[in-house]
Amino acid sequence: MTPDLWLAITNLGRDEVFIAVLALYTWLVGPQRARQLGVAFALSYLVNSALKYGLDVPRPFAAHPTAVSEAARATAGGPSFPSGHAQLGTTLWLGMAAQLRHPLFWGIAALLAGLIAYSRLALGVHFPADVLVGSGLGLGCAALAGTRRCVLPTADLWRWGFPAALLLACCLLPGGTPRELPAGLGMLAGFWAVQPGYTPPRRWNERVLVALLGLALVMGLYLALSALLPASWKAVAAVTALRYAALVLFAGTAVPYLLQRWLKPAAPAALQPALTL
Repeated sequence: MTPDLWLAITNLGRDEVFIAVLALYTWLVGPQRARQLGVAFALSYLVNSALKYGLDVPRPFAAHPTAVSEAARATAGGPSFPSGHAQLGTTLWLGMAAQLRHPLFWGIAALLAGLIAYSRLALGVHFPADVLVGSGLGLGCAALAGTRRCVLPTADLWRWGFPAALLLACCLLPGGTPRELPAGLGMLAGFWAVQPGYTPPRRWNERVLVALLGLALVMGLYLALSALLPASWKAVAAVTALRYAALVLFAGTAVPYLLQRWLKPAAPAALQPALTL
């Protein structure tokens, strides 16, 4: 494969792609278990960030920056170990596969996760150990997303109290804290609080409409928050956490409300973890 193709594949591990895929999965496939997938993804994000900045392993090209292309270096933010692309790609795609338990989707998910992981080696921005450990950690988080033994609390005290505590903790983070840590805490707060109570549309034309309108709303908010907030505000950990928590709550609560013509309220029995494909 050409370097441009590997760059295209590695960009499937960008935040914007993860946001879009998680949102589509929530609206169109498994609303009731998307919360569990989101919590597992946020935990994976936090574990990866803690290891990256705690161990602070330099990138393979640190001594010779010109050994890789400028475009490849642009995809390599932060330290090297473990690979965030490999870990989060594995968590997301195999986490969905573990919930759906469909043989065809298992194959698609494994292929995508493997290609994203290998693209980091092909571009020269990670050591093999970075990718192997990242993929292994991602498998563990995907298993957490897929287990049926995990029941997240729904009582209001736990549902809102724990996220509030996470966001308050972000106010105590010192200046210069890597963006990934408050972003992960914000995602965890948002996914912990969100509780989808609707059923996906069954007609394909309605699914396409929900996907297009929903993504326009979510990505519009994401880009607006990125563009409108001053750089000095975005550098504050608490603001970063609130941005990501608000984005998750907007996608999981506000968008279904705005699109309730197609995302019908679920019957009480349907609010138990169930999946439709």
